[in-house]
Amino acid sequence: MKTGFVDLPLHPGTTPRWLFERMTNLSREISKVIIYEFGRDEFLRRLSEPFWFQGFACAIGFDWHSSGTTTVSCGALKQALNNEDIGIAFLGGKGKASRNTPSEIQNFSEKFNLSQQKTDELIKASRLSAKVDNDCLQDSFEIYHHSFVLSEGGKWAVIQQGMNAETLYARRYHWLSENLRKDEGFVNEPHTGISCDVKVEPLNMVAGESRNARKCSVDLAKEKSTKFYFSKQTTLFEVENFKLPRHHEIYLNGYENLMKSERIAKALNFAYESQPKNYEDLIAIKGVGAGTIRALALLSDLVYGEKPSWKDPVKYSFAHGGKDGYPYKVSRKLLDKSIETLKTGLENAKIGAHEKINALRRLKDFLPKEIY
Repeated sequence: MKTGFVDLPLHPGTTPRWLFERMTNLSREISKVIIYEFGRDEFLRRLSEPFWFQGFACAIGFDWHSSGTTTVSCGALKQALNNEDIGIAFLGGKGKASRNTPSEIQNFSEKFNLSQQKTDELIKASRLSAKVDNDCLQDSFEIYHHSFVLSEGGKWAVIQQGMNAETLYARRYHWLSENLRKDEGFVNEPHTGISCDVKVEPLNMVAGESRNARKCSVDLAKEKSTKFYFSKQTTLFEVENFKLPRHHEIYLNGYENLMKSERIAKALNFAYESQPKNYEDLIAIKGVGAGTIRALALLSDLVYGEKPSWKDPVKYSFAHGGKDGYPYKVSRKLLDKSIETLKTGLENAKIGAHEKINALRRLKDFLPKEIY
């Protein structure tokens, strides 16, 4: 279950070594206290909440909207926790590091004594979470950071980030394994809390309103005749003295003709040969990317009249509401829980008094004064 995402502006600059080392030490001690006080499952839940993760990043040294909040904080946690015997592993990372996630899952699954079947499920979860955010939710944010957090019990959370190359804003996506719905798993309403100030009009194939479009997409992919929609040759038929096209051409993003895309035709051929049972199986097929998903969605509308959703899954601006009551009143219970969890970790962490005071001050500055 994805539990939310947040939009962040990207700023230039790098984290100095002295700061990263202190962030690593501080994140290690806070995490160990939280795991000791509340357990590994609660630690994963906390990481899956956008607001809590933002507060955590601030507490260990980041400004509230620094562009390194996600990548550097996850990097610090990875360096801090992977050598500790606490049953938690941070895997993946930014850019090329994200490609190592499957092999890292394999290594830590063996360390945690997980079965090979469970390991394969975890690798699939890692790949599907990235594919859903990159291809099924086409919101113009391209995934470039993927962190997979694994517990020795086999539960997991995902923190990944996509960037819009034009606006230079980043959107962070959070997932939590224990909240995955049984019906359609990764592809049906995976959001439970979304933090985002910028709304777009994406193709949202994981929305509840897209359920019939997903089913039609699977049916179309299993039909041999579907790939003829994606042929370079336009078939004509005679109607008295007129020659009319047998089908309409469909364009992607105003420039790519989906009806004449060899890439999509090849992907559909793989899909036909695979005969996917459901939408999850369909998007897991190698070669089925954003273009194929979009083409099948448009054909579902054109052929069957089953319209996909074009609504941004953003539901509100802040994970805990706004202090001015917009878009709804602050959830004091949820906010208090986040604050208490972080404060407990900070106050009991084995760090110097100076670091504790500075971290608590940063956390306090992040929160509205009348709430803290």
